[in-house]
Amino acid sequence: MAGPLVLFHASDLHFGQEDRAALAWFMAEVERVRPAAVLCTGDLTMRGTAREFALARAWLSRLPVPVLMEPGNHDVPYYWFPLRRMISPYARFRALKQALEGHRALPEVAVVSLKTVARAQFRLNWSKGRVRNRELDEALHELAHYQDRPLRLVTCHHPLIDADTESSGSTRGGRRALAALARAGADAVLSGHVHDAFDLTIEAEEGLPIRLIGAGTLSQRIRTTPPGYNRLEWDREAGLRVLPQTMG
Repeated sequence: MAGPLVLFHASDLHFGQEDRAALAWFMAEVERVRPAAVLCTGDLTMRGTAREFALARAWLSRLPVPVLMEPGNHDVPYYWFPLRRMISPYARFRALKQALEGHRALPEVAVVSLKTVARAQFRLNWSKGRVRNRELDEALHELAHYQDRPLRLVTCHHPLIDADTESSGSTRGGRRALAALARAGADAVLSGHVHDAFDLTIEAEEGLPIRLIGAGTLSQRIRTTPPGYNRLEWDREAGLRVLPQTMG
């Protein structure tokens, strides 16, 4: 009998301030387990520079399984590059995604992207999350396309609502988006940003549960837990299991 489908959920690699030991450990885990895919929920780089994206690409291209990725707030050129940030903030990320990303439809599983990063906001801290109507509509349309999949995951960088972690996503429009995603049949939303893992189920609306899953970091920028990732296991009988893995 075949075992469960296995996915690895990693986040916040922060090339430019990466943890090489953690990355080597994660690479060895991928080579040993050979998950169906690695889901990376943003902050591949530290400052969004060409050098950092080149480092990220060199490392990601060595992973022996498909990679699906989201942009994080650190993947946009930082404030001292205002022209690039305003005119082409996602050019380097999109080039990396186009070169390396695999298919988002896996056996019995669909992975839908939701962008929560903004080049600018009407608040001082632009690192926090925001869900615009256009990006939400695109995610809802994609979820509708995958109605036949028994497991539908949404991946984004910022937690749509804050979990009990040291850091915060403070995502504007996040709770409204979460309710819309739940109504559209999403089973779980995977995110990063806060550098500590979490796994909770909430009611997006009355009687409408949805699961929120956050991954830690594989960088030097740790918060309260060591570098780590989530191992996701799914089958029709047992459902979705989340097994946090930390480098000990």
